[in-house]
Amino acid sequence: MTRLADRDSDKAARILAVTRELVLRRGVKGVTVAEIAEKAHVGKGTAYLYWATKEDLLIELFAREFLSVLEAHVTALGADPELARPQRFCPRLVRDAVERPFMRALQAGDGDLLGVLAEHPRTEELLVHVGPAALMHTVLPVWRAHHLARADWPLDEQAYALRALMAGFLDAATNAGAPGGITVADPDAVMAAAVTALLGAAERASASDVRATAQEGLRLLREKRELLLALLAAQRE
Repeated sequence: MTRLADRDSDKAARILAVTRELVLRRGVKGVTVAEIAEKAHVGKGTAYLYWATKEDLLIELFAREFLSVLEAHVTALGADPELARPQRFCPRLVRDAVERPFMRALQAGDGDLLGVLAEHPRTEELLVHVGPAALMHTVLPVWRAHHLARADWPLDEQAYALRALMAGFLDAATNAGAPGGITVADPDAVMAAAVTALLGAAERASASDVRATAQEGLRLLREKRELLLALLAAQRE
């Protein structure tokens, strides 16, 4: 497996931790490499040894959040194949995005937090390859093949509808508690019901279908993880 070994030093870890804290507090525009280095107790030049530009540092910070989600899904799905069911996978994916501020900001296009990175090509590349919508489009054919989603609907249209559903629940979860908003006791259960209504109840799926889906899902998630690591490695070259 591709590794980020040259970043797994104490100095690099401190730089990433300080950058995360400052960006969450003030947004990308209010942070400089000089301040990051000072608070991480390293020289400014040390930061540039690891990242050629401030943008490179920030992109890696964001990418590592996506990486943590992929690794968490690999671990969870390996332990419980039932998580491969769309009614369980989709709510978990939305919850992951809500709980991770950079993923949430990238999904929402939060210009206040992201600054110029909101429309940066590598930011877009992250979402295209490993964003929640990308994962949905990747796994949907697997669900269809193993009777966990209806297959009597053109794939592109079904994927579009599923992505729209996910985006709606993500927006609702992100803005929970806003004036005039609607709240429910168990958003995951509501989303599971909505996914079932969209994809079907999967009555035809057998236990072997679920296991096969989990195995294929693990393979795809690992591929996405390797792709993300390769993107980060290419950024350093």
